[in-house]
Amino acid sequence: MPRANRRQFLQTSTVVAGAALLAAPAIVRAGANDRLRVAIAGLGGRGRNSIGGALYELIARGENVEVVAMCDCDEKRMRTAAVEAEKRTGKKPDLHVDFRKLLEDRSIDAVALATPNHWHALQTIWACQAGKDVYVEKPCSHNLSEGRKMVQAARKYQRIVQHGTQCRTSPKIREGIEKLHAGVIGRVYMARGIAYKVRAGGRKIVKPVPPNMHWDLWLGPAPEEAYNELCITRWRFLKNYGNGELGDQGVHQLDIIRWGMGLDTHPTRVQGMGGRLAHPDDDEDTPGNQNFSCQYEGKNILVEFETRDGYTNAEAGMGIEYPFVDHRNVVGVIFFGSEGYMIIPDYSSYHTFLGAKRTPGPSGAVEGNPMMDLDHVQNWLGAVRSRKPGDLYAEIAEGHLSASLCHLANIAYTTGRTLQFDPQSERFAHDDEANALLTRPYRSPYVVPEQV
Repeated sequence: MPRANRRQFLQTSTVVAGAALLAAPAIVRAGANDRLRVAIAGLGGRGRNSIGGALYELIARGENVEVVAMCDCDEKRMRTAAVEAEKRTGKKPDLHVDFRKLLEDRSIDAVALATPNHWHALQTIWACQAGKDVYVEKPCSHNLSEGRKMVQAARKYQRIVQHGTQCRTSPKIREGIEKLHAGVIGRVYMARGIAYKVRAGGRKIVKPVPPNMHWDLWLGPAPEEAYNELCITRWRFLKNYGNGELGDQGVHQLDIIRWGMGLDTHPTRVQGMGGRLAHPDDDEDTPGNQNFSCQYEGKNILVEFETRDGYTNAEAGMGIEYPFVDHRNVVGVIFFGSEGYMIIPDYSSYHTFLGAKRTPGPSGAVEGNPMMDLDHVQNWLGAVRSRKPGDLYAEIAEGHLSASLCHLANIAYTTGRTLQFDPQSERFAHDDEANALLTRPYRSPYVVPEQV
């Protein structure tokens, strides 16, 4: 395709689905010994400090990788991140406010996405179509339909796509899951996840768009809305951009639950309720208190999850004896078995308690409760070199299944009733209202294509 036409594609939505004409065949530029050229899009805390910090540390350790480009629609934030990158690596990255322009650089091998949830799917699909491998922050998708398209794009363009559920990389959690599968607590019949994180809530106050902010690019696929700082600081808890506490924190624990219980499909029965109970008068529109339950066809198990955003008690020792980074929040997973129970209270440890007396059993922890970002990014880079999706600890198909639990929970909450879901078609049975919530209307030209 001529370069002029290629540029036109990147500026319109009508041929987004035809982007295979741009980048296919899937070009593998970096071999086992070649330097990987990586770009970072989204330069808030996760992009700048977690993913970026991991890349800088790997470069300092001699990993054959470099950060060659950055992208953010907030130019001030991007320039600040670029100064830090140059200071830590000795090289100044190219800067882009528009992700589509970044993708025009065919020398870039891979992109790490730490943008808000509503951008994840479209940017991942575009990147795959442009022949680039992807690290995408959790949850991979803003709605369930997007996740399936991300998997399809990864397969079609033979891309390595890592999902940012880094607990899968933790050596101690992996050890705990192995013991769980080996029967350390007997037959597992139930799992419960919790995310009790004290949240403040907030108000939308419309202000002029700052001169450094490209607001249309920030909104992207989301509906038109006047600029306000709540969107920038609290987008995770606004349904146009985020998926509430379940999508922000809960996806980690739901992913561990699926992993621990061997759940490699969607549930068939889902229900949920909740509301903004601790902060009833703020402008956030995702539930602060939320209860979600689901069951799987042919499996005699129960999965449940609860979020709270006010002051709360601890649970199963999590939040007191086993703190989640601090003693303020209570987060983790409890697996219940016929011989005892296991808790995974953070990103890097597990503990078991056996019998009626809850006698401490096997356990393991990494000192300091690290979030395992460095190891997870390194796992991604290794798979980019090997070209083997199976080398990934959190391949995009796993990310889709785990993120879908968050989406199903939010749909059950919104409809207010128990729903029957078909894992094969990824549709609800005879329920137009629920099925309408599996996707969203997209704002042109930022349209997730029907065919990737």
